[in-house]
Amino acid sequence: MIKEIQAKSILNRSAHPSSWFGINYGMNIYRGCQHGCIYCDSRSACYQIANFDGDIEIKVNAPELLEETLKRKRKRATIGTGAMSDPYMPIEKSYGLTRKCLEIIDRYEYRVHIGTKSNLILRDLDVLERISKRYASVAITVTTTDDVLAKQMEPHAPSSSERLKAIGILSEVGIHAGILMMPQLPYIMETKEHITKIVEAAVFYKAKFIVPAFGVTIRDQQRDYYYERLKELENYKELPQKYQKRFGEAYSASCVNHKKMKETFFTLCKENNISYNMPMYEKNLSSLATQLSLFANE
Repeated sequence: MIKEIQAKSILNRSAHPSSWFGINYGMNIYRGCQHGCIYCDSRSACYQIANFDGDIEIKVNAPELLEETLKRKRKRATIGTGAMSDPYMPIEKSYGLTRKCLEIIDRYEYRVHIGTKSNLILRDLDVLERISKRYASVAITVTTTDDVLAKQMEPHAPSSSERLKAIGILSEVGIHAGILMMPQLPYIMETKEHITKIVEAAVFYKAKFIVPAFGVTIRDQQRDYYYERLKELENYKELPQKYQKRFGEAYSASCVNHKKMKETFFTLCKENNISYNMPMYEKNLSSLATQLSLFANE
């Protein structure tokens, strides 16, 4: 069910900006998500969304709220979107609220970080190019380069191939774009070949970074949903039993082979000069200051 709501606020201050791409404020225009990823952490009970895939709330007054809020603020900051629900889920095609908010962010000269699984972000390339003159980063989730596997795990999201191409286009125009390689699912995404293909794709499409997580959260309702969906997949229907035996009621499930996965990943990233740290505006400033000091000393 799609429900339009009038929200009371649109920005949430981040207590620890350095923990997630340096964002100072989080912005969620939608509640719930249409991509239907079977492992999504946002199904956890703490988020209080009973039907995360089916009940989508649309904050139709988000642009007005954002403008009112930014008018009152004096210090420019980084606004992040995409942590709870995808700002480019299919419904954004008709509502266009993410684009309207980006235009406001640009007008008030703020910075932005976007997390998404969708190549719909390319629709807003013109606005992102303008914001990138200050700072714009985009992290597109790619858990696998295998489009068949991605379709099983992320059934209503664009294919991995489409997402990777989007990273290439964003990078071409100077936007700091990279890969969010999370989660990596135990027993499904644990091979050296799997990791190697993602890094190779990142190199090909000129991704600036790959931020990994070698495991997945498995909390309460999220765990139940994930296990039920795995049971429906012929290749993975025995996995819930293996998960339960190994991880029980744990908060998260690390890949069994995570040490070798990390070794492969970090080695490949270093060999190809790809960062595996979250990009942040402050780090970019530090890098620029270092470069300027080198020029000054010449």
